This record gives sequence, C-alpha cells and structure tokens, in this order.
Amino acid sequence: MNVSIFGLGYVGSVALGCLSAQGHNTFGIDVSKDKVELIKSGFGTVVEKDLDDMISIGVKEKRIYSDTASYNAVMFSEISLICVGTPNEKDGHLSMMYIYSVVEEIASHLKNKNGFHTIAIRSTVMPGINKEVTHIVEKISGKKNKIDFGIVSNPEFLREGTAVNDFFNPPYTIIASESEKAIEMMKKLYNDINGEIIVTDIGVAEMIKFINNSYHALKVTFGNEIGRICKKLNIDSIKLMEIFCKDTMLNISPNYFKPGFAYGGSCLPKDLKALNTISHDNYIDTPLLKSISQSNEIHINYALETIIKQNKKNIGFVSITFKPNTDDLRFSPALELAERLLGKGFNVNIYDSNINLSKLVGKNRDYLLNKIPHIGNILKDKFEDFVEENEVFVIANNDPKTRDLFELNLINKVIIELTKIPKEKEFQNIQGLCW
Repeated sequence: MNVSIFGLGYVGSVALGCLSAQGHNTFGIDVSKDKVELIKSGFGTVVEKDLDDMISIGVKEKRIYSDTASYNAVMFSEISLICVGTPNEKDGHLSMMYIYSVVEEIASHLKNKNGFHTIAIRSTVMPGINKEVTHIVEKISGKKNKIDFGIVSNPEFLREGTAVNDFFNPPYTIIASESEKAIEMMKKLYNDINGEIIVTDIGVAEMIKFINNSYHALKVTFGNEIGRICKKLNIDSIKLMEIFCKDTMLNISPNYFKPGFAYGGSCLPKDLKALNTISHDNYIDTPLLKSISQSNEIHINYALETIIKQNKKNIGFVSITFKPNTDDLRFSPALELAERLLGKGFNVNIYDSNINLSKLVGKNRDYLLNKIPHIGNILKDKFEDFVEENEVFVIANNDPKTRDLFELNLINKVIIELTKIPKEKEFQNIQGLCW
C-alpha cells in the first residue's frame, strides 16, 4: 500500500521504517528540514534499535521518501497517518494545534483528488477530535465523510527503547471509524502485524491511551510507596512484589477492573486501613494509598446522588451484601448506601435471598443491627410485595432475583445498576451507575 506519514518524530519515523520493511511505500512529511534530510540520508530521526537499518534499506530500495511538501504524498497515497505531537497546554489539555494544521493541509489536497482516502490519527488526542477532524475535512475539501474519505482513530502503543518491536508486536491494534471502508483499509495495512486487531467505538479508541498510561503511572507509584514502607521495615520489597505479581488470578488480571460500585467486605477496608497505619506509624508519606478510601467514599456519594436525582421516595435494594453468594454485610457499600438514604427520609426496602435474620450471628449480625437497627421492618420476605412497594430498584450485585426483576413489566419504574448485570437485552428504564 502507499502510505503518507505526517510527523517524523518517534511515532512517525518508526511507522515509516516498519511499514517500509513490510513492503509498503511510505512518504514521510515533516515541517523540519533537518528531520527530512536525516530520512533522505538513511537515518532515523530518533535513536531506536533497528530503526536506522530499516530506514536505510527503505531509502535504497525506494520504498521511503521524505519531504516538507505534502501534496504529492497525499495524492499518491491511500492512507495518511497523522503522527504529530500533542503536548500539554498550561491547563492540562493536549494541544491539538499540530493535528488541526496537518488535517487542514491534507484536506486542501483532497479537493483535487479522486478516489477514497483514509486519514488515521495515531497521535494521542482529546476525546471528540475524530468528529472535529471529520468536520474540518468536509468543510475544506468539499468531500463527504464515508463516501470520499474516512477518519480513523488508531492510537499507537510504542515505548521508547523498544518501539520497533512494539510496532510489530503490539498488545493489540485499535481501529475505530464511522467508515467501514476506512476500517477495511487499515486492517489491510496492519495485516502482517502480530496481535489482535480490535474494531471498537471511536470514544473508546480516543480514551484507551490515557487509561493505559495513567494505569502505568499508578503501578509505578504504588510500587514505590510499597517500597518506601518495606525499606523502613527492613523487608525485601523486590521479593515481595515479585510474589505479588505471580498472582494472575486476582492481582495481575482483569478482576476488579470492571466499572461498578465501591469496594467493601471484611478484608479490603481492614487491610488497607492497617497498611496506611503502618505507613503513618513509620512517618512515611504514602498519598496514593491514603487516597484509595477517599476515592471509594466519593463513589458511594456519587451513587447516592444518582438515586436522589430520580425524585422518587420508595427505594428497593435487590441484595445488600457486599458481593453475591454470601451473607457477609460487613462494610457493605450497598448497606452504607441504604443507611444514608434512610437518614435522608427515603422509604427503603431490601430483598436479599442470602439474608435470614434468624441465621445471622456474631460480628456480621452486630454490624447490620448497628447500621440499621430496624432492619426487620424493611427486609422483605415476598419478592412480589417488594416489587409492588418500590419505585426505584437498586441492583447492588448479581443476586438470583435480579433476573426475575428484568423479566417483569416495570415500565413506570427505574432500575439502577450499581454492577453491570449480563442480560439478553437492554431496557430503557435501566441506568448504569458509571456506564
């Protein structure tokens, strides 16, 4: 394929070299004459393993061209990759100045071009930029989206020092566009790239890089805070974290990453509080660890506000335990939520197939009665009566009765999912807490 690449920094020069090595004809465009001359001389614009060799071969075999002028590059290519920088502005937003400049340049050339053209945004951009870029291209070129061109969100996942290997072996390749033709062209371009190609929503494609890198920053910070605590206690933090990472069932896994409700139970709050106490006792500042419970509290308040905004008085909780298939109520965020609603004057009812007051014992019973002393008055035995009495239903976890609730005709009632429940179809009266 013929590919024009705008921006010859890390992302652009690596794409130039790697795509040419796979047999594609590549046209590298940059406003910097120095970068263009480096490419023409057979060198990459950055220090990266194997990059110089690939660019040198590509130039010699006439699969790599570079210039500051872009007209011919657009006219003779099927796909344009936008790889320009998007630095932070003072307020934290990413600057889209270079993105818009390149898009306007490409659009001006498309006026004179026949045939379909794909513009893929590899740069990290703010959410909504795909849509804005589409409008810009239509306005300047006079062409129609999905008919004459397609805009693709195609974020890169390259790490400095291993960028060439990352290009050929990404964790996945993300493609999102309103244009099916543009998606198919990008699939063809990446046909020889290892890893899964994922076609997804544009918003997801625009957000994924922020999520990835923020999580990486979170991991570094978490590891360093644990390291500071261990150093003070003369504990080998390297061995500790090596063992921590061996748990791929929970620690390094998809578990606990699904957006939903707050954490609770007898273990997480207790051990987190203890770790923060250990840190405090040893005069170690660990702001990340301290902020976890604060964030969890904010999420409970967010759920409370979501329920209050329904302007309904009668609220029914389907399950109140901190997770399904247990009767454990200790530090249950759903129980906390019910208590706060009662305190604000709402009529709260609870149906939980796992809760039998006569069988609750010990600290579990004490915790429940301390939170809601009159629990016996609001805990319902008959599901039919429970459904009839309430206007808003709060689904705290995947209790078996949740399925029954979805099968009823509840057109005039509201269901709020604190946890996403798999179901055969979606209903208009169901609201997700954070989806």
